[in-house]
Amino acid sequence: MLLIVGAVIVFGSVIGGFLGQHGKIIALMQPFELIIIGGAALGAFITSNPADVVKATLKAVAGLFKGPTYKRQDYVDLLSLIYDILIKIRKEGMMAMEQHVEAPDSSPLFTAYPRLVREHHLIEFITDCLRLMVGGSMNPMELELLLDTELESHHHEAVAPAQALTKMADSLPGFGIVAAVLGIVNTMSAIGGDTAAIGEHVAGALVGTFLGILLAYGLVGPLGVALEHRAQEDGKAFECVKVALVASLRGYNPQVAVEFARKSLYSKVRPSFQDLEAHLKGQR
Repeated sequence: MLLIVGAVIVFGSVIGGFLGQHGKIIALMQPFELIIIGGAALGAFITSNPADVVKATLKAVAGLFKGPTYKRQDYVDLLSLIYDILIKIRKEGMMAMEQHVEAPDSSPLFTAYPRLVREHHLIEFITDCLRLMVGGSMNPMELELLLDTELESHHHEAVAPAQALTKMADSLPGFGIVAAVLGIVNTMSAIGGDTAAIGEHVAGALVGTFLGILLAYGLVGPLGVALEHRAQEDGKAFECVKVALVASLRGYNPQVAVEFARKSLYSKVRPSFQDLEAHLKGQR
């Protein structure tokens, strides 16, 4: 919703201010300028990015309208799942997790949280971490270093669409100048003709520069920043898992390990200590 509100404010302010200066909206209607700028920017975007990044960018932009991947209740479920896992390990030993790790889709531990089971990347991250712990050959420092490396790779992959859009935004003013130059070429060919026609050509050329700058800083650039924020928010679920499992491997009891994980969350989605404790007690 804020995405739409922000875009409306940007374009409404620009167009409203133009009309307030007694401008004519028809002067801004330059479809061929838009084709030059938009088509060139799109072509450059496709040329400069691999196919998986192009697809991920389209998917990520559509995802901005659906809200964050993980909401407050999802984090409550995630912390509860981690708590259940750590309690089982504490009671039955690490080897008791082997069957759950190999088939999480049929594990009663995981299927108790159907919303999380559908998040295949997150479940795969959890099960991979548990496999390392089941092996029993890694100390907490080694596990944390390995998980940090994996999280760094995950972050780079998650922010690739944001970086691609940001670079596309950087190119838009340049393509606006290209459109303006082409407009000036047309203007030069019309010199000696009707003065009003020459004025229209000049206006069209200037609109090309205007559109390139407006699209860069008013739409595509902000979309890139929004995608980066979303990637950081979604990555918190993975960091939460890492913090809890490393704390457990260091010898902290399940409740304290889960508290470490809860503290790693952003305040807007972090359940309070009392709410989480009440939720965990209600499950027992």
